[in-house]
Amino acid sequence: MKPPLGVILAGGRARRMGGGDKGLLPLGQGRVIDHVLARFGPQVPELVINANGDPARFLEFGLAVIPDSIAEFPGPLAGVLAGMDHAADAGFETLVTVAADTPFLPADLVPRLMQASEGMAHPLALAATDGRHPTFGLWPVALREDLRASLVSGLRKVVMWTDKHGAAEALFLAAPFDPFFNVNTPEDLAQAEAILA
Repeated sequence: MKPPLGVILAGGRARRMGGGDKGLLPLGQGRVIDHVLARFGPQVPELVINANGDPARFLEFGLAVIPDSIAEFPGPLAGVLAGMDHAADAGFETLVTVAADTPFLPADLVPRLMQASEGMAHPLALAATDGRHPTFGLWPVALREDLRASLVSGLRKVVMWTDKHGAAEALFLAAPFDPFFNVNTPEDLAQAEAILA
């Protein structure tokens, strides 16, 4: 399988954090997204950011910023679809998505997802610890029209769509902390600082 496009999902509205971009919150010597880029960037040949609103706030990263193609913030699947469309245009067969607010994501996420999907007609896999992490997945571009139709028909839950296609799971240990820990609240940000320390 060819290496996938990397997509950082930053399209949420961060309501529990009072709005704004959770990925741009300060953490350690940088911001949350700097930690995401440091861990995810080396795993993929190309990176893009899925975000809505003014793309200029991500200008300093030098990455393409792709908005959802479906209005009304329908959730992470819309970001996956935007990534699929971009991947198709750029000649990629697959993409891997991660969330912009997860500073400790696994440094071997991409190869483990690819390994989990071996032998599938359409490589589709989600990361899991004691449960699935639906924003961390390997997605086949070949299923983008199926996903588009599902979103237009009102589907919003990631696992409902991935279960329909028999998604594989890549299992990760949640010790000494959950590598998919995400920063949703000010308390989470304080916990992330403690983990980093």
